[in-house]
Amino acid sequence: MITHLALLRGINVSGHSMIKMDALKKALENIGFQNVETYIQSGNVFVDTEEESASKVGFQIKQEIFKVFGHEVPVVVVDKNDLLACFSNNSFLKEKEVDTKKLYVAFISTVLRSDSINDLKISQFKPDEASIDGNKIFIKYAVGAGKTRFDQKYIEKKLNVTATVRNWNTVTQLLKMYEER
Repeated sequence: MITHLALLRGINVSGHSMIKMDALKKALENIGFQNVETYIQSGNVFVDTEEESASKVGFQIKQEIFKVFGHEVPVVVVDKNDLLACFSNNSFLKEKEVDTKKLYVAFISTVLRSDSINDLKISQFKPDEASIDGNKIFIKYAVGAGKTRFDQKYIEKKLNVTATVRNWNTVTQLLKMYEER
């Protein structure tokens, strides 16, 4: 069995695309996923399956959510190595006295080119900062995620990808959960 982590974008936010996690768990178990475990209401779902392809797992989950709940929900599937890389490759963690409450990770549906950072035109969002690492964008917000235009919608529009953003606390907890499985 292979463990995948599906990150659902935009569910249970401001009353939109409401899905109860216990109902989601049942729906995914009904299509054959095993050891389904959710973390918080914003759509972080661990599943075990024989399927190796993360994109196929994501497609199955997206299809089932639409079929059962009627919501078109983008899904980005990552693995333990993606989460580990958030700790080993995030240069913002190396800064003295970094405020982890200002750190976020945008998980992207595809591996980005290293020069994709130029497409984001991050300099227009100073003092916010960002760096790219494969299928992740590490973000350090100067004030906070709610006070910037450098968000998931902007990233998706500029790079023509699916993205979902998690705060550092969530990334830390998801890795812990992965290690306990």
